[in-house]
Amino acid sequence: MQDIDQTDLEILRLLQRNAELTNKEISGKLHKSVAAVHERIRRLKQQGFIRRIVAILDRKKVNRGLIAFSHVLLKDHSAHTLSSFENEVVKFPEVMECFQMTGTFDFILRIATEDMDAYHVFYRKLATLPNITTVQSFFVLSETKSDTAYPL
Repeated sequence: MQDIDQTDLEILRLLQRNAELTNKEISGKLHKSVAAVHERIRRLKQQGFIRRIVAILDRKKVNRGLIAFSHVLLKDHSAHTLSSFENEVVKFPEVMECFQMTGTFDFILRIATEDMDAYHVFYRKLATLPNITTVQSFFVLSETKSDTAYPL
């Protein structure tokens, strides 16, 4: 990793687990001054190590109890087709993540909807996009692990 030291790594570890930590709390854990921690966090944001600070919601409490992973195969693989698909699919609020993949399918989408009826409505919208050959969806029965922190 470029231009970061052990203290920066520890700041990133702490913030990944709890982004509500104040600079004062972090400085106490790392035995650094508040000003030094503030400057390091500012630099980590500026360098793109910290892309954004978010709250992770309980999906069931916000009525997004159904999670599907939808594999999408496109008719052709021209740069225009791939780019057009990406530009359109990210506009759907149900699409939480979109990954271009190697292998049999071109994209994997993580979809969050209220229930199967809402997924069906989403599926009909997805099917209107041009150049889709196949959509194969898998529905989550249980969630054993869901982590947002990368090991550093």
